[in-house]
Amino acid sequence: MPRPLWAGAISFGLVTIPVKIVSATEDHDVHFHRVHLTDMGRVRTRKVCELDGEVVSQDEIGKGYEIAKDQTVPVTDEELEQMPLPTAKAIEIAAFVDADTIDPVRISDSYYLAADGQVAAKPYTLLRKALERSSKVAVAKFAWHGRGRLGLLRIREGAIVLHSMKWPDEVRSPQELAPREVEVGEEEVEQALQLAEQMTIEDLSGFHDEYREALEDIIAAKAEGKPLPAPAEDEAKEKGEVVDLMAALNASVKAAKESRDEDSEDATVHEMRPSKKKTARKTPATQTAASKKSTASTKTAKKTAAKKRSAS
Repeated sequence: MPRPLWAGAISFGLVTIPVKIVSATEDHDVHFHRVHLTDMGRVRTRKVCELDGEVVSQDEIGKGYEIAKDQTVPVTDEELEQMPLPTAKAIEIAAFVDADTIDPVRISDSYYLAADGQVAAKPYTLLRKALERSSKVAVAKFAWHGRGRLGLLRIREGAIVLHSMKWPDEVRSPQELAPREVEVGEEEVEQALQLAEQMTIEDLSGFHDEYREALEDIIAAKAEGKPLPAPAEDEAKEKGEVVDLMAALNASVKAAKESRDEDSEDATVHEMRPSKKKTARKTPATQTAASKKSTASTKTAKKTAAKKRSAS
């Protein structure tokens, strides 16, 4: 289990559930160092006091709030932890709402809540079953990292998930960003719906970070002294500007249908994976299906070999 980030309890009416917060996601990004290009030496950020110009160590750094120019009030971590708030060490459930009433724009980071000890097992299971059977989500308040937060509790594969949410006044209104009203024909709407139907998939498990893979290929090539991979062709320039919206919709529906038909001929078992081409969704055969079909077509064999080369 990943290292717990916070320990406290869920307050559910008169029920208390000891829990630990564990990150629900992982960072797979490629991270760079800042370097001096002349000799590749690391360039680091030095923490310097602006009054005496001295480099300050981490244990000499604290929090301060500027209430006026040249007047700053220090605030310690101990003072923050001892604030008279019921949510200081508790995730206090304040209400239950229907899941579809939560605006996804308000949802921020996600965490798993792990039961903290055997004493938490029964109340944890009680809350989980209540959320599952009611088809609702719980809205909670808690304090973390020096600020009060609004949270959302829901169930994922038997575990309680905590989503940090924006407060209502933190979400900007998009009204000023909407374009002026324009006339859209019913036939165009129907074609857009048909395109959406052709591009519908069952889940998102097949998506992967193509940018990170391409970046890793560049790093590997530079490390081995090999030529860099050829840049991708700019399909937008090849296609030119789209003027006729209806023609573009018709062409998109046709391309999506042809792609789905082609994939159906190649294999009977599919892994839902977005196409690396920008024109339409691809659904290549899974590795399991490919290995079982000894009589696979030459076309399928080429696709499998191409996958192996890209993976290596």
